[in-house]
Amino acid sequence: MAHSARRDSPELPDFSLLKRLVRDQLIYLLEQLPGKKDLFIDSDLMSPLDRIANVSTLKQHEVDKLYKVEYKPIISISDQLCFLIRPRIQTVKWICDVVNADKAAEKYRRYKIIFTPQKFYACEAVLEEQGIFGDVTTDEWAFYLLPLDDDVISLELPEFFRDNFLAGDQRWVRTAGSALHLLHSLFGPFSKIFGIGRCSKMTYESWREQVEEGEQKARQAEIGNVFLIDRDVDYVTPLCSQVVYEGLVDDIFRIKCGCVEFGPDVTSSDRSIKVMLNSQDKVFNEIRNEHFSNVFGFLSQKARNLQTAYDKRRGMDIQQMKTFVSEELKGLKQEHRLLSLHISASESIMKKKTKQDFQELLKTEHCLLEGFEIRECISFIEEHINRQVSMIESLRLMCLLSVTENGLLPKDFRSLKAQYLQSYGAEHLLTFSNLRQLGLLVEQQPGETLTVMESKVGKLVNDRTAGKLTDAFSSLAKKSNFRALSRKLNLVPKSDEEYDLRIPRDMAYIFSGAYIPLSCKLIEQVLERDGWTGLEEVTRLINGHEFAVTGGGGADLKLKSDAQRIILVMFLGGCTFSEISALRFLGKERGYTFIVVTTAITNSSRLLEALLDNRV
Repeated sequence: MAHSARRDSPELPDFSLLKRLVRDQLIYLLEQLPGKKDLFIDSDLMSPLDRIANVSTLKQHEVDKLYKVEYKPIISISDQLCFLIRPRIQTVKWICDVVNADKAAEKYRRYKIIFTPQKFYACEAVLEEQGIFGDVTTDEWAFYLLPLDDDVISLELPEFFRDNFLAGDQRWVRTAGSALHLLHSLFGPFSKIFGIGRCSKMTYESWREQVEEGEQKARQAEIGNVFLIDRDVDYVTPLCSQVVYEGLVDDIFRIKCGCVEFGPDVTSSDRSIKVMLNSQDKVFNEIRNEHFSNVFGFLSQKARNLQTAYDKRRGMDIQQMKTFVSEELKGLKQEHRLLSLHISASESIMKKKTKQDFQELLKTEHCLLEGFEIRECISFIEEHINRQVSMIESLRLMCLLSVTENGLLPKDFRSLKAQYLQSYGAEHLLTFSNLRQLGLLVEQQPGETLTVMESKVGKLVNDRTAGKLTDAFSSLAKKSNFRALSRKLNLVPKSDEEYDLRIPRDMAYIFSGAYIPLSCKLIEQVLERDGWTGLEEVTRLINGHEFAVTGGGGADLKLKSDAQRIILVMFLGGCTFSEISALRFLGKERGYTFIVVTTAITNSSRLLEALLDNRV
């Protein structure tokens, strides 16, 4: 619903400062090892590093050769080796092997390990155990935040989700707290901090400690309010198929660090091309948050406008032509190149989705979200598994069924699990254990009376009828928290009226009008109420850990009203492009500007791949 009295959203702070700070720190660390050196980089740091300091910058500071960490003997002949790594024990052990191999060959070199974003005691303990603690120097590169776009900042820590929510390893909480502290020291002080989830509470406490330890300067704030949210508060949203353009590009081509690689099927040549996807790409910026059904119409209109701009040169005199070539032509050519790329990408998406019978898949998802025709949905999932359409997709649909229904009936759970293991291999038993631990794929615990009734019914009637009766009885079992939340927050709009996707009326447009993301709805409600008052029932259903505090640390409550309308939302455990689109829409509607900070960009595939344990 559009607000007639809506205000323009305030301007975003300039986050390029974050890049400059980490680049300067990296150069300082490299210069501490004077002379020519070879640099070994962790594979998942390659893309983020490229956004901060390109190869020529590194070469200027005497980096001779660059290597990717590959866990095998090295071929470098340099006298100085520098390792830029994440604080992982496996990588540190490999470095120990490299140093010990050099010792055995009586080769003398200098070694420097730069841990990013911080070093952990466990890594130093490994160096000590392996007897090389005195042979290497260690440092920290405080590379906490990478701006992916004007309003999206990532910690680029995809392992945060599995480590924290599955393994219960809280080592990254301090990192998230430090990232928040960095934003607070540069763009704060924050006036209010809201949050929900156990990890959010710990991150807030870590940030609070760091604020109290440091010095507090009175300063004009650029960011007013902060909202912290755990990924496990809302699993439904990342499990749904994305249908906004940016989300679809991520699902199909995988956007990595704000950059996508389009293959030969898109480029219409024999080579792939890497494209930066951000607000600098004028074509992409206008379609990124659009529902996919509107994209072709927009692109064809854009093509017509471009043609009109080209046609202007007809009938120009020499002076006008000179001005046109020097001022406009370059921009038009660039726009033309991007336009043809996005048209080809859209066609490629259409082909792939038509092949996958995407409409049928979306219909099943919408039924699951609304709680209708669950039997038909289970049949669809079974067919999906038995045809071996996609290992991850089958798992995603089973998890969506479980989360929306608050667990599967024992009979359905056993049947789907058996079919999945037969289709994709028994090694996935560990994956099922991980999913159960997170509550993503669980068996309902029906009441004793229900089981007795079901068993009697089973004896009396054939299996098909029993299935229908079991469905009816399941409503007597434990009520689904998702269903209750959906009703309380009106997450599933009424389907009796037509939803016009060209003129979205609420955040549900990002899922074709079928579902408003729970995470974004919570943010909307809390900002509306200026706290959790009136949402007690909702937080009880989510298993809370909610908090709302007035920011200390030199927070000036007489903030300029613009900063009050700039909201920093921090997703711990990952955030999808669909959620970012929904928050951008909410910002436009309510006159807010949202800045999304996330531990990593996620989607259904990344979320589930992090939980796979099929290596036997």
